[in-house]
Amino acid sequence: MNLNWRRIKGLAFKEFQDFKRNRFIVLTMTILPIAFVIAPLISIFTVKATVLPHQVQVRIGITMLYMLLIPAIVPTALAAYSVIGERDQGTLEPILITPISREEFLIGKALAAIVPAVAVAYFVFGAFLLLAFIFASHPIENVIFSGPRLLIQFVYTPLIAGWSVWAGIGISSRTRDVRVAQQLSTFASLPPLLLVVLFATNAITPTVKYSIYFAIILIVINLAGWKFVSKLFNREDLITGKAHS
Repeated sequence: MNLNWRRIKGLAFKEFQDFKRNRFIVLTMTILPIAFVIAPLISIFTVKATVLPHQVQVRIGITMLYMLLIPAIVPTALAAYSVIGERDQGTLEPILITPISREEFLIGKALAAIVPAVAVAYFVFGAFLLLAFIFASHPIENVIFSGPRLLIQFVYTPLIAGWSVWAGIGISSRTRDVRVAQQLSTFASLPPLLLVVLFATNAITPTVKYSIYFAIILIVINLAGWKFVSKLFNREDLITGKAHS
């Protein structure tokens, strides 16, 4: 498959410009991350010294789960808007009649949603780590900065965002209304978090080995999602409106 990365980057840049002009998307990218970081900070700063080590592990695991809600939910607003939003504005057809291929179109749309979401998630998590390092008690700090938990946060963030984006783009290409697409995309973004919940609650011990195993599974799922959305995407139907009838 020959991809023209110049066309992909051009489409992604256009998407960034469109996102900046959309007030709902801007608010989603700013308010949700702030909301998701407040609860974890309150949780770790209110842990009492009498709490048992196992309870600390579970509490910190659930606390850090909030961090992964950002790459799961934030990209859905971008991905859900990616196709149906263009169609509503009348800007989809001019893009689809250009030489850009289906794969280039989808990758450009996906990058435009994944990159800002992952950047926001990493920034928020970095701020969380800094505040934990400065203010958290030593036992809490040791749990937060353990290798497996950091690996889960850093590696799973783009993979979870990828799942949400492919699900959102697929839904966006098959629905009539942006709000419906956003609601469905939010629900579709949740399944990968079930895996993180197992780590967070210590149902699966968060070790490096298990973290890598499940990361590989998420990579495979992301690739399968791209292939599935590519087959689902039909530019002729989108131009004529058959896909939305």
